[in-house]
Amino acid sequence: MALPTPNLDDRRFQDLVDDAKRMVQQRCPEWTDHNVSDPGVTLIETFAFMVDQLLYRLNRVPERNYLKFLDLLDLRLYPPTAATADVTFWLSAPQTTTINVGAGTEVSTVRTESEEAVRFATTETLAIIPCQLEAVSTVPVGGEPARVLDDLLIGRGISPFQTGPRPGDALLIGLSSAVPRCAVSLTVDCHIEGVGVDPTDPPWIWEAWNGAGWDACEVDLDDTGGFNKPGEVILHIAPTHRTGIVAGQTAGWLRVRLVEPEEGQPFYGASPRIQRLAVATVGGTMSAVHATTVANEMIGLSEHTPGQSFALQHHPVLPGGEPTVLEVASGSGWDEWVRVESFADSGPEDRHFRVEPTKGIVEFGPAVREPDGSLRQYGAIPAKGAPLRVRSYRTGGGSAGNVAAGALAILATQVPFVDSVTNRRPAAGGVDGETVDEAKIRGPILLRTRNRAVTAEDYEQLAREAAPEAARVHCVPVTDPTTGDGVRVLVVPAAAEEAGGRLRFESLLPNDDTLRRIALYLEDRRVIGARVSVEPPSYVGVTVIARLRAVPRSDPRRLQNDALAALYNYFHPVHGGPDARGWPFGRDIHVGEVYAVLQRLRGTEFVEDARLYGADPITGERFDSVQRLTIDPDALVFSYNHQVLVEAS
Repeated sequence: MALPTPNLDDRRFQDLVDDAKRMVQQRCPEWTDHNVSDPGVTLIETFAFMVDQLLYRLNRVPERNYLKFLDLLDLRLYPPTAATADVTFWLSAPQTTTINVGAGTEVSTVRTESEEAVRFATTETLAIIPCQLEAVSTVPVGGEPARVLDDLLIGRGISPFQTGPRPGDALLIGLSSAVPRCAVSLTVDCHIEGVGVDPTDPPWIWEAWNGAGWDACEVDLDDTGGFNKPGEVILHIAPTHRTGIVAGQTAGWLRVRLVEPEEGQPFYGASPRIQRLAVATVGGTMSAVHATTVANEMIGLSEHTPGQSFALQHHPVLPGGEPTVLEVASGSGWDEWVRVESFADSGPEDRHFRVEPTKGIVEFGPAVREPDGSLRQYGAIPAKGAPLRVRSYRTGGGSAGNVAAGALAILATQVPFVDSVTNRRPAAGGVDGETVDEAKIRGPILLRTRNRAVTAEDYEQLAREAAPEAARVHCVPVTDPTTGDGVRVLVVPAAAEEAGGRLRFESLLPNDDTLRRIALYLEDRRVIGARVSVEPPSYVGVTVIARLRAVPRSDPRRLQNDALAALYNYFHPVHGGPDARGWPFGRDIHVGEVYAVLQRLRGTEFVEDARLYGADPITGERFDSVQRLTIDPDALVFSYNHQVLVEAS
């Protein structure tokens, strides 16, 4: 337990006024008018106000000393992390040449009277490659590809699937070139012959050839009704798209493949008929980050003194991206200096520097007095008068970058032939920088561990240092009689949310770069012999089916939306749970909690019925109804397809 902070003087303004009035009665009994309108009382209140301010500053002295002690431990505030989003650039019309969207292209949200625009910048170059129809083949399940492009060209038409369609039948469409990360439009002229299928939910999947197999493509638009009427299909092609040879022809292959229908989903009774087919590239998607890259910033001239520091024009400096490189002018050009986290291993000739990311300070190594009276220089010092510049660094970040889907609609950097932009999914990964209060809590942990992982809390703290963008980190001990004891470090990313607190299951899986960075960081700090595994937690899907009765004269639809939002937020792995700080690892769910969550909603008269089901978030399978859903110690809950029926009174 932390020692209590002393309150050096607990008197406040009114206490000081009352003390002064009592002293007046003792020292000046002839002064009897103590009303607030008296000029003397006005002077007393004025001095009391000034003394109250002095006491406030005096009571902050222990806090200042505490922060100075933390500074001696070299505790530094964690900088913010930048949100990322996949941004789609739409062409004004299909082009015949490749359109390049360069790295650093900026997009933003709409600026309003109350909110500034949130800017994102692309991290690499996107090539929007033109394409045209090169080949078409039909492949019945278990059969051989058949070329049918000529039938389309002469207007005879084709049946994409066999007469009695079966799961596995496929239509292969060959493009003139591979179009990774591009958006491709397929314009089809169809007849209503694909009977039996639901036009809004055809049992198929679109895929792109990656050189060794097929990767799924995202469907942006499909108004063909499952190839039952003329329309357009817009696909977002996987970034792994490659050319390949099918039926003896080289092309950038796409395919639409029939799959087993889900429960209640109708299947084709007959194959549809396609009369004409045309393809064109209409856009492309690439990653953008909520940060600005500053290039070739001059930071000053060296004074050739140990421990000198220089302030960057922008801060904080964000982690990730290209490594920060300092360049020092010399007679032969610019010499590169390497960024390090500590000067402890730096010799007098090592060209090292350090960056304090929160304040944006570039620091050079100090000179330390040795016991024999000599000075030891940690890191080299640039020559006197040498100009210094930082080649590039990123600044920005924070939770403000977690914008909703469709919010990035402004093309701040003009690109020829690009008409509009959008982000199809919410941005995620933006985390605010560490506050002083949070650092004060971390200080005692740092003092105890001294950068060494021994306890579960040590592993969690060090993992947060390696990846500040992680929303949650939890360490679980592992006992294995065959391989020995170890730990599992479970990482939950800052997932992008959709409307009503809903999550896509894929967004709860941390990317490989985050897991690798944590693993490498812990490898140097673990106890010898300890086995460390860094991975995402297990997720247990939970489905609630409930029936509510609304109070008279209330809106049942509003109550239904509120009930669904309450369930998705309560059974949320990042900010759910009883304390709204994330569902506790390994905490079971009781159906009584469902009643409690729904009953306290405004507009609920009472909860008629509530049932709790386990579910597999990958396959979508729902298990039997239970009163208590058991969660393993290394698992979190994941809301999956809640259903609420509201009855009017």
